[in-house]
Amino acid sequence: MNTLIENAGMSLEMLFLFGLIVGALFCYASETIPMEVTALGVILILLVFFHFAPIIDANGVNQLPTSKILSGFANPAMLTVLALLVVGQGVVKTGILEIFSRHVLSLSMGRLWIATLISLITVLFISAFLNNIPVVIIFIPIMQGIAQRFHVPASKLLMPLSFVAVVGGMTTLVGSGTNLLVSNALIEAGLPGFSFFEFTLPGLLLAGTGLAYVMLIAPKFLPHRTSLSHRMRERLDQHFMAEISIDNDSKLIGQSLGVRMFQELPEINIRMINRLGKTILPPFTGLKLRHGDTIALSATREDLTKLMESGYGLTPAEGYRRNPTSHQKSEQIIVEMMVTPSSSLVDSTIGRTGFEYRHNCQVLGIQHHAHMIRSRMGQAKLSAGDLLLVKCDAETLRGLREDLDVVLVEFSVEELPNLKAANLSICIFMAVVLSAAFGLVPIVISSFFGALAMVVTNVITLPQAARALDHKVITTIAAALALGVAMEATGAATYLANLILSITGTASPTIVLSSFFLLVALMSNIISTKTCAVLFAPIGLHIGAEIGVDPRIFAITIVFAANCAFATPFAYQTSLLVMGPGSYHFKDFFKVGFPLVILIWLVYSAFVPWYYGL
Repeated sequence: MNTLIENAGMSLEMLFLFGLIVGALFCYASETIPMEVTALGVILILLVFFHFAPIIDANGVNQLPTSKILSGFANPAMLTVLALLVVGQGVVKTGILEIFSRHVLSLSMGRLWIATLISLITVLFISAFLNNIPVVIIFIPIMQGIAQRFHVPASKLLMPLSFVAVVGGMTTLVGSGTNLLVSNALIEAGLPGFSFFEFTLPGLLLAGTGLAYVMLIAPKFLPHRTSLSHRMRERLDQHFMAEISIDNDSKLIGQSLGVRMFQELPEINIRMINRLGKTILPPFTGLKLRHGDTIALSATREDLTKLMESGYGLTPAEGYRRNPTSHQKSEQIIVEMMVTPSSSLVDSTIGRTGFEYRHNCQVLGIQHHAHMIRSRMGQAKLSAGDLLLVKCDAETLRGLREDLDVVLVEFSVEELPNLKAANLSICIFMAVVLSAAFGLVPIVISSFFGALAMVVTNVITLPQAARALDHKVITTIAAALALGVAMEATGAATYLANLILSITGTASPTIVLSSFFLLVALMSNIISTKTCAVLFAPIGLHIGAEIGVDPRIFAITIVFAANCAFATPFAYQTSLLVMGPGSYHFKDFFKVGFPLVILIWLVYSAFVPWYYGL
């Protein structure tokens, strides 16, 4: 047996390693075992095997000590990815992306294709500088809102969102964790890492190809399917009765009042005005708003939240509220609470019960279970089954869960954006990007600075930063890096490089590069893109050295090919994020994504000879 293996040019260690890789890929693809468990299992197997069968060089030095196998957990590329996730979370939590997107959507002129194109171009641009996972998270509800506005299912828009975010991440060093991992492979091979914009030009070509595909071709293949989340949104479209006060610096002072005066939020209806203790009912002909007026209106929770953030100079009415303190350093939450049949709130009012004082919260709106409230919100008697739209902080939420007077509607919990920190978050983000782009400090230092600054300046809380760290990212990257160093130490990377060269024979460098791109692109749809990048990076560098082509060209090819995970939903996290909201099936991704993989491969293969002078 040993003779057969040796005749094939393969050692026992290589055979073991290839078997372990195939087994790991099978577990990743089948999802029968959680990815984190599979990744940690791979690391453990490597530790045990190479402890009892060490790789000893001619000088008697162990080439795969325990520290080297575990070095992935402290790898600069992985730490950079995690730090950028925290920075991205800070930008997302301030709501700055949603504010920007609303201004962009105002340019759509009531046409779906314009709204979609502007949104996707925005996503493409932002994904070049922010990790595309938080970008997709923030744009999912935005695309759902566009779908709802134009009466089309979200399944027509969410898969294009994921694909455009991925191709946008191909254009700069920090656009994707995959790019950073390949750059780190260059450094470990003794070559300079990527500069910030090193592959931006070919990246823009492929990004433009992807954008054109999702706008012109993908709609023909996308399913027409409504989702559970869409049906849940219909329930959330029910209106709450709320009251807001006109601040002394409000832009509405002196404006004539209409039933629908908020043009970008047409579903908000004004019910009455309270001025100096006097109630004014519609019609409001000739009535102009004054400082101190209280407007009673009906609105969905989403519109009500947007109205408070709109810059009109409005605040929730405070006439019957007595909040003792406010928690500036804690994350703010909006949640729905249902009044129970045995509640002490039944047949009483919010102001009279002291509910807000007891829980240090604020009731923004009331939704009566049977009819619309006609009196002022603070004077309305509550009934069993009424919903209270409550603003509180994370600490208060724990107390509300224990209050027998109300029941928490679990799926209604939503964190509010920290709008006061929006400018600060942008400054921190720009400092991270510009310091790395101009080479002032390495990207790992700038990203760590940004992550720490987001927490220290209270842009996000420490728990929010911790939630941004994905366990799957940590474990799968660490396992992939462990396999990568094992492939180098055992000679498996060199063996595979020679095997690929023997298959391509005397083909030109263009054919070799094109074939390598297709192989990596197809594999990236079976395993995670980051795992694929780490495993193929040493192979690509060896192939480049063997055929006399700059290894950096192969490294850049891996960046683009490994990011082509469009044909399956599990290879890239953005696909998993949109799978549920879009009600997609596995076959939907293959039907829409596989042609995109082939298209990008063909465009890149045609572009390579001219751009790199092969």
